[in-house]
Amino acid sequence: MKTYLVGGAVRDALLGHPGADRDWVVVGSTPEALVAQGFEPVGRDFPVFLHPTTREEHALARTERKTARGYRGFAVHAAPEVTLEEDLARRDLTINAIAQDPDTGALTDPFGGQRDVQAKVLRHVTDAFREDPVRILRLARFAARFADFAVAPETLQLMREMVDEGEVDALVSERVWQELARGLMAARPSRMLQVLRQCGALKRLLPEVDRLYGVPQRAEHHPEIDTGIHLEMVLDQSALAQAPLDVRFACLCHDLGKGTTPADVLPRHIGHEQRSAKLLLAVCERWRVPVECKALAEVVAREHGNIHQSQSLGAQAVLRLLQRCDALRRPERFALALQACECDARGRLGREQDDYPQRARLTGLLQAALSVDSASVSAQALQEGLSGPAVGARLDAARLSAISLAL
Repeated sequence: MKTYLVGGAVRDALLGHPGADRDWVVVGSTPEALVAQGFEPVGRDFPVFLHPTTREEHALARTERKTARGYRGFAVHAAPEVTLEEDLARRDLTINAIAQDPDTGALTDPFGGQRDVQAKVLRHVTDAFREDPVRILRLARFAARFADFAVAPETLQLMREMVDEGEVDALVSERVWQELARGLMAARPSRMLQVLRQCGALKRLLPEVDRLYGVPQRAEHHPEIDTGIHLEMVLDQSALAQAPLDVRFACLCHDLGKGTTPADVLPRHIGHEQRSAKLLLAVCERWRVPVECKALAEVVAREHGNIHQSQSLGAQAVLRLLQRCDALRRPERFALALQACECDARGRLGREQDDYPQRARLTGLLQAALSVDSASVSAQALQEGLSGPAVGARLDAARLSAISLAL
């Protein structure tokens, strides 16, 4: 039995970014032998074990054979005779198919992974790449993480063939969302969209996003013109701001309605906010997007135009905006909505460093509204014999007064 360090830990060390979770492959052993040594079996689809002391994952060397369409259509063969090279051959990219002997530090690199690390290339290991459509999403996600890496032409061609053959259509929602979320949280999320679009997968997975490319916007508001380019810039602004996932997903969906604007009214996009809010519901249902991401995306899609224009709003209009955003009950979510809107405002050519005073102003006015002692106002209204909507109106009046004083 021999154990080797594999995957991301080896790759990231070569890139000078150590710290990735360490995964191990075990050659020349069996599940029974590992259990006898205290390893805990945790793999459902293939033999993976947790080390008894480090709790790091150890997988038996294995080969995989395609048996059906989709990401689960594999037959796994794990046995003592499976070699390290055979195990590395089933991996997705050459930069992930390098193993290191922990005793000597020697690298086993049968597919040129070190060369591709140095050349900054994302290249598939073997033609078996085509057997797992999740690898298209993984590669796009790696492109977003390693933004200065290029996709090998032959790999991009293989991905196009996989899309044409319908492999992407067989993906399960959970895996798609998992990879999309990781790509959105990468250093340059725009690269994920670009790669998915280049291979044709974006049209299959996120047609609402794909149709934004080539749609013009008014140059005085969007010097970049193209709505798809604007979306890429907004996502990259969210990464620069180190925004959480729900903000980045809201950025992804905020302008979906512009893809359905009638051609005869372009480059104007009247009412695109409501159309965006409706379209993102289909995206959320298709990929089972978490509730918190969906809820924030709805607020941002519906209200980002009003938030952008809020500098000129008076107290009454500000209160209505806060109420539509449910900001009085969910101030922390409203703060995230403002961050997404700031990314939207800065995701425009030449405006990446612009101030966004709307964020500070609305934050302050919300604090003024929240400073009202709701319990006291309600109690006073009830003591005066008011009930139901009349109590709500008294609260609104108190909050309106607080906002007016803060303007």
